[in-house]
Amino acid sequence: MSVRRLAEVQPESFEFKPATLKAAKAHMANFPPGRQQSAVIGVLWFVQKQEGWVSEPAIRAVAELLGMPVIRVLEVATFYTMFMLEPVGTHALVQVCGTTPCQLRGSEALMEVCKRRIGPHDHVSADGKFYWQEVECMGACSNAPMAAINDQYYEDLTPESFGKLLDDFAAGKTPKPGSAIGRQGAAPEGGPMTLVDPALYDGSRAKKIKIPNLPQKPSAKEKA
Repeated sequence: MSVRRLAEVQPESFEFKPATLKAAKAHMANFPPGRQQSAVIGVLWFVQKQEGWVSEPAIRAVAELLGMPVIRVLEVATFYTMFMLEPVGTHALVQVCGTTPCQLRGSEALMEVCKRRIGPHDHVSADGKFYWQEVECMGACSNAPMAAINDQYYEDLTPESFGKLLDDFAAGKTPKPGSAIGRQGAAPEGGPMTLVDPALYDGSRAKKIKIPNLPQKPSAKEKA
């Protein structure tokens, strides 16, 4: 496991925005009294959504809010790679999957695009808009190669379609996530190959069963 450290340059302070604090307290309320420390991952995530990353002053603020030792919050922030420990781009955090299925389908070409367009990995681009890194499997292997940009998955990428995505993000747009080739979910390229006949699941082929006429319960008048 790689060693994850806080950024060398840190802001002087951190302050929860009202919306972030409201969301954090609502999340804390999901846990029984005295168990608010269990909300630490969620609260750190709200901090990251506010700032784009998790700073040392933010870690201290989270510890104070949850009544935890600072070292415990630091342990969580440095353990989970979902938390960015240094500033990221203002427009896009690009995470390119480099695990075997994506590598076999061309992820290295996507990384070359990142190097040309953004610069070295794990650094903010010169214009401050982008930050990219190589990550391990994100569970979209059937649609490889793929990249997560901010909170969305972009799949079935080529260097050309990936470059177009970066252009859109640079222009302040938010491209539609999903497959670049219009794949339905994780279906095969070209469309689903099984259960393509609606009669297989719409009940039209179900065997019709004849229900015998059951004796009717006599009415009150007939009983009289």
